[in-house]
Amino acid sequence: MKNLILFSLTCILLSACSNDRERYQYHDDHAPTAIPPLAHIEDVNPRYEPQSRGGNKDYRVRGINYKVWRDITELTETGGASWYGNKFHGHLTSNGERYNMFAMSAAHKNLPLPSYVQVTNLANKKQIIVRVNDRGPFHKGRIIDLSYAAAKKLDIIQAGTGQVEIKLIHFPEHENTSLLEKQQNESIYGTFTIQYLVTSSAAKATQLSNQLTNKHNVATFFEQKNNLYYLRIGPLNSEAKTEALLKTIKKEYPKAYIIHQEP
Repeated sequence: MKNLILFSLTCILLSACSNDRERYQYHDDHAPTAIPPLAHIEDVNPRYEPQSRGGNKDYRVRGINYKVWRDITELTETGGASWYGNKFHGHLTSNGERYNMFAMSAAHKNLPLPSYVQVTNLANKKQIIVRVNDRGPFHKGRIIDLSYAAAKKLDIIQAGTGQVEIKLIHFPEHENTSLLEKQQNESIYGTFTIQYLVTSSAAKATQLSNQLTNKHNVATFFEQKNNLYYLRIGPLNSEAKTEALLKTIKKEYPKAYIIHQEP
């Protein structure tokens, strides 16, 4: 019996060593050799999640101590983004899940696990939403490590890195509906949008939409009809809040007005 126990322990240790070698068998990380279609992969649907049992203690990597921001509710960061692929695909993330390079996930040094963040590529203004379930990147100047799919959607695969802005999407514990569910529930009561400008320039439409999103922390979008772009902010479910926002918008866009869509 003693020999059997020793044999079993030896097998477990050998298996662990084998997995460790497999995880680091590539000197450098690289893209997958067979890339499945990624166009159908959508952003994750943010919702309240309790902090995972793993990955939420302060830790030390390469002689540097890192603190986990357990009670954070707001965060905007600008810095470098990188991505990780085959080297870690299928292996455990810091919170104990399996890393999938074709999922919309990411790694951050300090955010509680899991967290949701919006990531904007500052070079082309493309945006995604990812779920943070891992730790890293441990390189100077980098603030987030993206999955292969997430990096692909931001167009930073070829360059390897890119400058991004990340914003934390926070849900209080009592608010257990997802962002998508909230939007769907709000639409039951009708929605309000504010149209503030019409332009013939696609570049201007994108630039102004991003500016107003950052300035007012409200979603923006534009509709294209023929060769014109109709810039709008919303949707909002409160008429009072929409009226208040309209007063602010009119200081810069005096011709702005409210559009009310019945459910």
